[in-house]
Amino acid sequence: MTHLIRATVTAGALLAAATGLLTAGPADAAPRDAGPGNWLYLTVTHGAAPTAGTPGTLLLCDPPQGHAQADACAELAAAGGDIRSIPVRHGICPMIYAPVTAQARGRWNGRPITYQQTFANPCVLSARTGPVFTPAD
Repeated sequence: MTHLIRATVTAGALLAAATGLLTAGPADAAPRDAGPGNWLYLTVTHGAAPTAGTPGTLLLCDPPQGHAQADACAELAAAGGDIRSIPVRHGICPMIYAPVTAQARGRWNGRPITYQQTFANPCVLSARTGPVFTPAD
């Protein structure tokens, strides 16, 4: 099963996000001028490291748009924009090692957000990040 986030942004939003990513500076810096409001550019790649050129999704939360899961903005709002603070979903994930790396860059309540984490498999990613990195159907 493939768990890549498909690009679901308008050309203008993608251009704004790309401009912010290109002007961000070092790899750990968040985009600076990609637009006002709460937003994240999300990618998921197979493997233990991000891959250049991976398609992503722009999640806009003022108002929520650009993402297959509308409740992703609500989860982020409850966590103060901190993906690591999203409550873990309990359930059973297979003990199969098929690593995926999730990455997010953007702004939340005026502060830059950067996030990168590698998970053992897509099920663990979903359990730890809720609907934020859920792929579009």
